[in-house]
Amino acid sequence: MLIPTYNNGGSIKEVVQDVLKYTSNIVIVNDGSSDQTKAILVEFPELLVVHHERNKGKGMALRTGFKAAFAHGYKYAISIDSDGQHYPDDLHLFIDQIELHPDAIIIGARNMDQPGIPSKSSMGNRASSFWFWVVTGIRLSDTQSGYRLYPLVPINTIHFITRKYEFEIEVMVRSFWKGVDVLSIPIKVFYPPTEERITHFRPFKDVTRITLLNIVFVLLAVFWFHPLRFIKNFSFKESKKKIYDHTVGSPDSALKKAMSMGFGVFMGITPFWGYQIWLAIGLAHLLKLNKIIVAIFSNISIPPFIPFILYGSYYLGAILLNQPTDLVFSADINLDDVWKYLYQYICGSFVLAMIMGVLVFTISYVLLFLSDRIKKDIALNK
Repeated sequence: MLIPTYNNGGSIKEVVQDVLKYTSNIVIVNDGSSDQTKAILVEFPELLVVHHERNKGKGMALRTGFKAAFAHGYKYAISIDSDGQHYPDDLHLFIDQIELHPDAIIIGARNMDQPGIPSKSSMGNRASSFWFWVVTGIRLSDTQSGYRLYPLVPINTIHFITRKYEFEIEVMVRSFWKGVDVLSIPIKVFYPPTEERITHFRPFKDVTRITLLNIVFVLLAVFWFHPLRFIKNFSFKESKKKIYDHTVGSPDSALKKAMSMGFGVFMGITPFWGYQIWLAIGLAHLLKLNKIIVAIFSNISIPPFIPFILYGSYYLGAILLNQPTDLVFSADINLDDVWKYLYQYICGSFVLAMIMGVLVFTISYVLLFLSDRIKKDIALNK
């Protein structure tokens, strides 16, 4: 058991005595307390106590505790705050998880919606949990709990940089990025009345530190961790199978697949350059079409086809508007000419999109329908 403490002289003795009911394997880190904490800890000579000469922050206290516990042969450290909000009798809940998840960080998730929880704590916890999800993809209900199980072997291979409360975020994120699972289990929590609470959390300084750390982690996640994980996990065979399962091999009817193909081509030709795929996927969702098929076929406007799409759109627009069908290339072309051709192009592109969309739908539906019939005939003849 790892107990970091700073100026919790009013509760540290009771916390240690309660923990001793369940285990004597206790490491206490006195983080430069200036109250009676040091004198109280003298009453427990059988325990491993480490003192910081000056206050270094909760993060440093935990890091010191990890090193001390690991040096004394411990493979796990279960941290518990010394303010009395956690219940030592929940210790078995963490120990039960070791066999199931031997290399995971286990967070004791408090019920932050129960009566008596400070609104600031609840709001801060939700914000912290949201950013943790952004950078890891893991949804946790409580990322700020001080009751945790840490696997010391993988953690002691990481060089941490933070020293204060933000360390509890850093240790989760960076451990996860190193391959350590992060899970949570429900625990009990006790919050004393407001006038009896002792907290060393500094709203402005600590929130600023945590915010800056989250900004750094978001940038690293977007430009390093997530791309790197994608590259490591990428498998051409698996990707090919997933695409097949969501397109041709999907359980959708031939009609739905064909409509998705035709609609994708229609959206790919329309003049919404730069937004075609996103609009196509959004509309496909509303129309209950196969979004993967729509996205694939909306990519018809790729470089080899662009000249044909542009000229075809212009040509059809000219016929529709009874305009000359010959493009005029001249150094004297002005803005009015551009607008004239642009209007023709936009009108023609919608006509071309409809023609090509219907054509692709018709051909694909016939082919898919015949393919389904052949498969059924083969299955019946077996």
